Amino acid sequence: MSSSSTDKVRASHILIKHQGSRRKASWKDPEGRIINSTTRDDAVAQLKSLREDILAGNSKFEDVASRYSDCSSAKRAGDLGSFGRNQMQKPFEEATYALKVGEISDIVDTDSGVHIILRTG
Repeated sequence: MSSSSTDKVRASHILIKHQGSRRKASWKDPEGRIINSTTRDDAVAQLKSLREDILAGNSKFEDVASRYSDCSSAKRAGDLGSFGRNQMQKPFEEATYALKVGEISDIVDTDSGVHIILRTG
């Protein structure tokens, strides 16, 4: 039996939106001009290079999230706070729960766009 505290995870993420995203606008692209002309492949390529920079130690996850993420959580360096099961889109939830604290996910696809996730708790 696990206690309720262990059922929750905490994560930060970087979201790159693209043409297939549910909402084609973000805080840094309010009219969706860039998002509408970004293919999923473009978004994945951008995210992969950001991820490599972070893993290589050339940039910090928090800084990259603040600058590049299309999610409003960018204002909090990508932090989504704590969440439990069934609060996030399924692929996002599954990827987060599969990570160890401090690990960064591979590219995760959701209706929002493509993400990389850092599990922080």
